[in-house]
Amino acid sequence: MTVRVRNREGRTSRWHSGRVLPRLLVVEDDDAIRTALRWALEDEGYAVEEAVSGEDAVRQVRDAVPDLMVVDLMLGRMDGFAVVREVRRRHDLPIIVVSARADTHDIVAALEAGADDYVTKPFEVKEITARLRALRRRVGSTGPAPEPRPVVLEQDPEAPLVLTVDAGTVHRGEEQLALTLTEFRLLCELAAVPGRVLSRQDLLARVWEHGFFGDERLVDVHIRRLRTKVERDPGAPRVVVTVRGLGYRLDLR
Repeated sequence: MTVRVRNREGRTSRWHSGRVLPRLLVVEDDDAIRTALRWALEDEGYAVEEAVSGEDAVRQVRDAVPDLMVVDLMLGRMDGFAVVREVRRRHDLPIIVVSARADTHDIVAALEAGADDYVTKPFEVKEITARLRALRRRVGSTGPAPEPRPVVLEQDPEAPLVLTVDAGTVHRGEEQLALTLTEFRLLCELAAVPGRVLSRQDLLARVWEHGFFGDERLVDVHIRRLRTKVERDPGAPRVVVTVRGLGYRLDLR
């Protein structure tokens, strides 16, 4: 028997055969692709629901927030970019975008909108499932919370930049910064080895956990978004620094 249960964050999952299935919303207007994804993802253990348009997806998320989303970019009047932006305004759930075009502009725009990852069409369903597994590991990897230990990333007598890994927070003075899961994980990985350069491939392996599939543009776009939140002047970063030709480094100030 399958029933619905609502978790603490208002997300609705399904309980089936003694276990809660993660709820995944597939947003795709192509009937054949949407059906193939549903069958494959249900075989992987997801409770799959479908949205045939951007407007339909936003309504469904408003009614019951899913655990994950797969969103096609080309959806008609309300495209995938708009869907991702609207969902990201209120929720920090993992989102993978799917695009028929491999154009760098579209990929970067999707990531800038707030997507965690992207896959270009045509794709193998196993690629989608591998990326979803990696995202789920990142979401569920916190475990029991030990005593929070703040790390001061930038000294400032009035508004220091403080990372508390165990609590999952970043503060600038009294203000808690609204980082996405990916941005937070990037900051944590860099802060774990201050002063050391991590290459883009290093960060793909540590944060996305599927370097074989990964694209270095993922790192660059999310670093740029991270800087808009943690740097006083994102155009002249002092905390998350680019080391040309090598990667990124976190400098304690």
